[in-house]
Amino acid sequence: MNSRDLRKISLQSRNKLSPAERRDKSSAIAGYLLAHRLIQDAEHIFSYIHFRSEVETLEMVYKLLQSGKTVSVPVTLQAESRLLAVQITDPDSQLAPGCYGIPEPTSQQVARATVDPTTIDTVIVPGSVFDLDGGRMGYGGGYYDRFLSRTTPTATRIGFCYQLQMVDRVPMQAHDEYMDFVITEQGISKCGRIK
Repeated sequence: MNSRDLRKISLQSRNKLSPAERRDKSSAIAGYLLAHRLIQDAEHIFSYIHFRSEVETLEMVYKLLQSGKTVSVPVTLQAESRLLAVQITDPDSQLAPGCYGIPEPTSQQVARATVDPTTIDTVIVPGSVFDLDGGRMGYGGGYYDRFLSRTTPTATRIGFCYQLQMVDRVPMQAHDEYMDFVITEQGISKCGRIK
């Protein structure tokens, strides 16, 4: 099966989950992350803000903030084909629909809280398809692959997905980046990326 078809089938399956199913599975995924020593030891976490049927992240972001973590989230710079990391402390007031309608920091927040990405030690990554080797297929834009390889190469990468998005093997290309961990509602899988 080619990459385009694999992505399409996975996203169609994800979209069929009911809001309640997404909420319950997302809560379980966040619970595995928050209980893990990896995140307890982390200081600065960069996380996507969920959109459409993605694994939901807002509840987790609030909990990370409450535990004293520094949290930054992406702003999509389309003209430059890259992600900008912006710190947030209050998602309710600091996020608004941005590129593609995805919740992003407001322009005021970008102006006052863009962070040095070298301080990020953990990146929570969305995607359309994952495998147990840490293979990941995004949505076709390459934003996270570039962010991981060029901007935060030493950060721990954690993929979030529902179990139904897992496949035996993702057809990876040379520019695709691997995850260190993949978390589904069934638990955490440690992957094989060499640091």
